Amino acid sequence: MAETTGVVIRAPRYVLGESAMKHTEIEGFTDFVDQRRMVPDAQMWGWGTVHRTALDTAALAVQAGLQTLRAAAVEPGEVDALVLCSTTFPSEVSAHGELIASVLRGLELGAVPVTGVTLNRCANLLTGLQVAAAMVAAGRHRNVLVITADRVAAESERITDFALFSDGAAGCLVTQRSDGASESYEWVADACAQDPAALGRGNEISADLARVANQRLFAETGIGIEAIDGLLHNNIYLPVVTMKEVQAGFDQSQLDTSNIARVGHCFAADPLINLVDRRSAGSVRAGGHYLLASSVSGLRVCVLLRADADTNP
Repeated sequence: MAETTGVVIRAPRYVLGESAMKHTEIEGFTDFVDQRRMVPDAQMWGWGTVHRTALDTAALAVQAGLQTLRAAAVEPGEVDALVLCSTTFPSEVSAHGELIASVLRGLELGAVPVTGVTLNRCANLLTGLQVAAAMVAAGRHRNVLVITADRVAAESERITDFALFSDGAAGCLVTQRSDGASESYEWVADACAQDPAALGRGNEISADLARVANQRLFAETGIGIEAIDGLLHNNIYLPVVTMKEVQAGFDQSQLDTSNIARVGHCFAADPLINLVDRRSAGSVRAGGHYLLASSVSGLRVCVLLRADADTNP
């Protein structure tokens, strides 16, 4: 864990694909369920709505970034670095520069340095936040804009063995604490746990890795798991996420599952989306501890935040 004293996350925001559709409208949904012999019970699985976009990844990233800057009342010229996260960057290296240029141009950021994060799959955002927090804590940058953006490559990939995928993006500012800055979350600590032998095991996620990450996190902070007001996890199928997180030691009341059916699994953006919606519902307690967490095969990443007094709207 890097030293992150005084680092805050500000003004998280997100965008979803502009077209909402019922899970039954997903291409091949009925055949997929029949082939997997899944019980066709939407309430049990958390099947609901998914969100589809006609935009590309760059356009989604720009939308989320602009919302964050407006919410934070920060001008583009005040941002001095960008961390851009995505599960799938262009396969052709020659297109990487075009993607970066498109996002920088859309956000009017100028020639700020860009760091790309992709290999941690649906934990990309939390890994990107760790990178940004280290940059700010070290004094390398003052205001780092972090954005994650993804869309399914083909409609046939929208349904999987563990989630219904939505297109979308989320962003926030990572910066040093500033008096009077609204909607801030203090960076308390972060942790990760990895099993290299399990990284290639497809869709398998591990409660054991979550427990290891918890042990590291709570040893660093001196607080216990019972002090977590809310666990903001990935929006995968309801019985899967409930089982894995309870096995990791969390009480079911600490989970935040309301967006599984409403939003779907928006790749790495889920923890931030769930935090934003929790705040909008007035359910973020001043001084409360909120744990952003993502599990993928062979990896668990988590970031512990403490809500400032003025975090609720």
